[in-house]
Amino acid sequence: MNRRIAIRNMALILGSAAVLPSCLHDNKGKPVVELKYLKLNGEQENLVSNLAETILPKTNTPGAKDLGINLFVFKMIDDCFDQKGQDEFMAGLKEFGDVVDKKYGKSFNELTAAERTAFANDIEKQSKDPNNKDKDAKATGFYWTVKGQTVFGYTTSKYFMTEQIIYELVPGRYNAMFPVKKKAAV
Repeated sequence: MNRRIAIRNMALILGSAAVLPSCLHDNKGKPVVELKYLKLNGEQENLVSNLAETILPKTNTPGAKDLGINLFVFKMIDDCFDQKGQDEFMAGLKEFGDVVDKKYGKSFNELTAAERTAFANDIEKQSKDPNNKDKDAKATGFYWTVKGQTVFGYTTSKYFMTEQIIYELVPGRYNAMFPVKKKAAV
């Protein structure tokens, strides 16, 4: 065997062995996406990802996780919200997690899909009730922010614009054979 090929193969094997452990971690503590202003951990990223998937679940069409809507939500909050909006988002994220933990005794990420949907429906119902004195205003605001950004991200995604609707530039197609009715002479 050629010595150069053997050394190159050995270097590839050792390099792969060094990189492999970083590819296999469960991402509980470290964030996936690096943001300029928001400081999130892996648990918080998973919460937002699961909430987006609850809002836009996978059916016969891709869900929020499949389209990467959670990353869109993070990027929009990080890039387009001012410091006050980002602080409210982070406070709402913490309060949302606390409310879920108090109600179910476990984190949002540990809930079943049915429990997540029921919790999201409860938040929507409570926020629309005029008699409700909202004690969890930050959590409700967080939910509506994530929902708004999820819907916005989905409706502006490449999948939606190419597969769900047929996008045509204004003014549309030219139809030279369009029938025109003649006006009666006066």
